[in-house]
Amino acid sequence: MSTSISVSEETKEKLERLKREGESFDELLVRLANEEEPITVGAWDSGTADRAREAVDRSREHFGR
Repeated sequence: MSTSISVSEETKEKLERLKREGESFDELLVRLANEEEPITVGAWDSGTADRAREAVDRSREHFGR
C-alpha cells in the first residue's frame, strides 16, 4: 500500500538534495524519521546566524571590502 503526500516544489528540491545516490524518497523519509537528532536543512538559530554575519562583516572590514 502506498500513500501520496503533497509538498511544495521548494520542499521537493530540498528533499532531492538530501537523497543519497540510488535512494528512493521512501527510503529518504524513513532515514530522516529515524535520525536521533532532528535535522534542520539550511537553517541556523538566530544566535548562530548573527555570529556568522558578524564574522563575515569583520572579514570584509579586514580585507577592505
